[in-house]
Amino acid sequence: MARVVVDVMLKPEILDPQGQAVQRALPRLGFTGIADVRQGKRFELELEGPVDDAALARIREAAETFLANTVIEDFTVRVEEAAK
Repeated sequence: MARVVVDVMLKPEILDPQGQAVQRALPRLGFTGIADVRQGKRFELELEGPVDDAALARIREAAETFLANTVIEDFTVRVEEAAK
């Protein structure tokens, strides 16, 4: 079984209040030197069968129409070795 990962992040020009809240909290918790934080989503999809161009095209279509709001979010699709 193969795993395909879809990472979804807000576009750089979109304000990320959750990321800003984390960034402000980190120094109070002793984590210094972090200039910026952006928060996103990760989807792991386990595929039956081979990960070919057709399967990746279906995943990209799902990401574009369902997993990400492409008006304000970007996404990447990558194949990851499945844990045994």
